[in-house]
Amino acid sequence: MRRESFRDRALVVKTYDFGEADRIIVLLTRNHGIVRGVAKGVRRSKSRFGSRLQLFVELDVQLYPSRKLSTISGADTVAYYASGIIEDFTRYSCASAILEIATHIAGLEKDPHLFEETTRALKNIQDSAEPVLDLDEFMLRAMNHAGWAPSLFDCASCGRPGPHTAFNPGAGGAVCLYCRQAGSIAVPAETLHMMWLVANGHTARIPLEHPEQQSTIHRLTTAHLQWHIERKLPTLAVLDQA
Repeated sequence: MRRESFRDRALVVKTYDFGEADRIIVLLTRNHGIVRGVAKGVRRSKSRFGSRLQLFVELDVQLYPSRKLSTISGADTVAYYASGIIEDFTRYSCASAILEIATHIAGLEKDPHLFEETTRALKNIQDSAEPVLDLDEFMLRAMNHAGWAPSLFDCASCGRPGPHTAFNPGAGGAVCLYCRQAGSIAVPAETLHMMWLVANGHTARIPLEHPEQQSTIHRLTTAHLQWHIERKLPTLAVLDQA
């Protein structure tokens, strides 16, 4: 039985060439989670909407669902975030990481909050002077939404009030002297406080004259995320090697 078509807001998170003229598009949608669809004929020069099915573009898409791949029959541009991103390597790397992270957190059910957080982060990065901080904010907010937020004051293991001076992703964040395990990362309590500010949208209060503090925030945030998703993300690896 053929299921009815539907429209949804979406971000393209990945594309693959398919056949001679088609392209498989992986979409993060607002109300249907991750959707994999085929856009037929979009690689032909006369395609009506192929140019819109690109990274960093928010779309209103028409989809016909099926068991394996939905068919994308139309797409209208809602917002174009690529301006300011594709011209700058760091912004591009951060924006690509945001899309990859959202893909790993999203499921097959609707998650409007994650979709809005993702579009918000892309918009912020467009003209950001500190795109890595914007990426870290997205990671921390997305992990909080997923239930993985790190403890940044109280000990994640025993609840002993902080501040503490060690961080362990496997334990859940900050750890006290008594719960500190092998592999814990020594970190100043002030850095964990700065990390809390980032998680709560106060990136403007992070002192830019201390790049080593920003680097530590990014390292801890990345370690915590990758521990929970149980894999290292290629986009984060590229950014860290830059």
